[in-house]
Amino acid sequence: MVVTAEASSEMDIYPNSQKSYQVTISDLPLSCPMPGMMVWCSHPKIYLSIEYTNFVKCPYCGSEYKLVTANSKF
Repeated sequence: MVVTAEASSEMDIYPNSQKSYQVTISDLPLSCPMPGMMVWCSHPKIYLSIEYTNFVKCPYCGSEYKLVTANSKF
């Protein structure tokens, strides 16, 4: 299951509960855990660079983030 950043900002979700997240330009700068995630039970908040590769993996928890743009294919 993939959680979009828009969904995560509307509800509290457990950080690192999923391994794949789709993010959009409006979610930048990208951090892990993302806004809307409960941070009390996660690793320290770090910022991830996704702008040039459209993909990044968190070095702490292994969560994968994919940047979805208007011309991206799922």
